[in-house]
Order: sequence, then C-alpha cells, then structure tokens
Amino acid sequence: MPSRSSRLPRPHRDDVLIGLAGVVGGTLLWTLGLHNNPPFFGTPQWLGLVALGVISGAELLRRTAPVTGLGIGTAAVAMDLCSGGLAATLLMYTDLIYAGVMYGTPATARRLPRLCVLVTAVATAVPLAIVREPWALLVGMLVAVFTISPAWTGVLVRTHREEAAAARLEAERVALLAELDRREAVTAERARMARELHDMVANHLSAIAIHSTAAQSLKDPAATEEALGVIRENSVRGLAEMRRLIGLLRDARDEEQLSAAPTLGALDSLLEQARSSSGPGGQDFVLYDERPAGSTPLPAPVELAAYRIVQESLTNALKHAGPGQVDVTLTHPTGGTDGALEVSVTSPYGGDRPTPPVPGSGTGLIGMRERVTLLGGTLDAGPVPGPSGTVWRVRAALPLGDGA
Repeated sequence: MPSRSSRLPRPHRDDVLIGLAGVVGGTLLWTLGLHNNPPFFGTPQWLGLVALGVISGAELLRRTAPVTGLGIGTAAVAMDLCSGGLAATLLMYTDLIYAGVMYGTPATARRLPRLCVLVTAVATAVPLAIVREPWALLVGMLVAVFTISPAWTGVLVRTHREEAAAARLEAERVALLAELDRREAVTAERARMARELHDMVANHLSAIAIHSTAAQSLKDPAATEEALGVIRENSVRGLAEMRRLIGLLRDARDEEQLSAAPTLGALDSLLEQARSSSGPGGQDFVLYDERPAGSTPLPAPVELAAYRIVQESLTNALKHAGPGQVDVTLTHPTGGTDGALEVSVTSPYGGDRPTPPVPGSGTGLIGMRERVTLLGGTLDAGPVPGPSGTVWRVRAALPLGDGA
C-alpha cells in the first residue's frame, strides 16, 4: 500500500472544472463533426476522442505537476492533429503551456518561452521550404498563437505575482524593523525612567531609612525628634522630586519642568543635604571643584550625568560607608569644549557605623554605568588604597566631544 507522502497531491478544483469543460466541449465538437483539419496518414477520427480524454486528464496536473502535464498534453495534441483536430484540445494545450510557465520551476519558466519560439520558427521555416508558397507562413502564425502567446502571457503574470510577493515581503520586513525599533525605544525609555526615578528618590529614602533606624535604636527624645525632622524633610523632598518626574512624563514639552533638571551648581545643596542625613558622628562631605575659573558651560547631558553620579555615590556612602570624610572632586583640565569631565567620589571603606547599614537594590552602579556608556565615557568603582587606608572610589570620565 503506497504511503500518503508518495501520492500525488489532489488537483485544484478549478483544474477539475477546466478538464470537465474541455471534455464536454470537445465531445460536442466531435459529434457535430467540427474538426480543424482532415485526418493525416489515414488516422481514424475516433482517436481524437482519445486525445481529448488524455489532455483533459493532463489538465488535472497543471498546478501539481505542470511539466508532466505539458508532456502528456504534447503527445495528445499530436494525436489530435493527426486524427482531424478539435478546437477544445488545442485550447487546453495552450492552457497547459501557460500553466507550465506559471506553476513550473524558475528554470522551466525561463526555458519554456524560448522553446516555444524555437518550435514556431521551425514550424514556419519547414512548410515554407517545402511548399514555397506565401500561405505556408500561416502555419507558423497559428503555431505562434497556440504556443508563444500563452507562454509569454504566463511570463508576464508570473513576473507580476513575484513582484507583488516581493513587495509584500518587503512591507513585512519594514513593519518588523519598525516594531523592533519601537520596542528598543520603549526599552531605552523605560531604562531611562528607572534611572531617573532611582537617582531622585533613593537618596531621600536612604536618609529616611537611616534616621528611622536611629530613632528606633536611640532612647534619647532629642535625638528621636531630630531624626523625625530629617525624615520629614527627606519625605517632602522625595515627594517634590516624584512630582517633577511625573510632570515630565505627562508633558515632555513643558520647558519650565525641563529647566528644573539638576546641575552641578546644586552640588553644594546636595552635599548639605547629605550632611544633614548622616547625623552627628557620621560622615563629613567635602566638595573639591578643580575646574578652571570661567570654564565653558558643560553640555546638559554631561552635567546631568555628573550630578546623578555624585548623588548616587553619596547615597551609597550614607548606606554603607563608615564614619569619615567623603570627598567629591570635579576635574576638567582644559575648561573648554573638548576633553572630558572627571568626577571622583571617595568614601571610607569598612569601619564601624553608628547605625546598621541599609540594604541596597544593586541597581545604583548599573544606572551609573548606563549613564556613562550613553555618553561614551568610562566608569571605575571599587576599593583603592588611600592616604589613611582603603577607600571606596567611584571615578567617571565623561567626554564633552562627540560622545556627549
């Protein structure tokens, strides 16, 4: 029993209808005696019905096996011409030529029209050479009508369909690329929002956590009252930062809100806030601005990134560093529009803290690296030897040229 995979595919419904119409029409023509030409070589006319049935069966293969169907149809049309010829048989043969170009392989679609031209040339030259009369040219014209015309019609239709399919594929490719670009833009915007939210709020929440822990561990009413004041101050500032971020997300065209983005000029306020958050006996925060006087204003992305790096470094110092001095250093040797702005924050590494350390999310360094990478700079963070022992240093180089 043959397997299902070895069976020929079922013929298309339209191919079955074409075959049935050819059989009915050809049978009617044969019954009425409407033949195209007299029989040749004494061939009986009933063979025309056999050729009609064969070529009608070949029509069932016009899509599934077009080359095989055309070969069967060629033998059938030769038999039909010898037995008197029926118009229905010739019409079905032209359809098989068209189908061979349309549904055959690309190589078949290229070679079949050339073969039809060659056959037409032979069918024109041979009768003219034998008969040597002008009417012999009609043979070549008839052959051209039944071979070249359907072949080149198939070429035109196939080319149009291939171009339409290529256009659809290109449209799908463009749509896919647009969707990938949209997803990438959404991902980048979500990452930017996450960095902004973390940098603006984490500092205030860390101060709240530190002082709430101190308030719980200390039984001194004065110290508790001071801690509650710091907690309230950082809560208010955190809410203000949240409102500003929400405003930016709602309407990015609001110039007043955009101009509220922090700059390096606000570092003094940021360090003062860190001093108040550290509490007595904690850390001391010192700013060293070593940029030349009258330096060219920094690009906004560089200034914002430098501010956020300092802010996140101070937040990490409040969370994890022991007592001691935290140094913030800004360096820009040229003071112009070239070179790179260097930001360095060093804090005590290890030591006993007056309060338990605050657990972090681990996204602070990731956010700093993302900011620096977007500007084409470099970032180093980790313990390094210091004048009085090991310190934790965050050092970023932010280029002011093409990377910014």
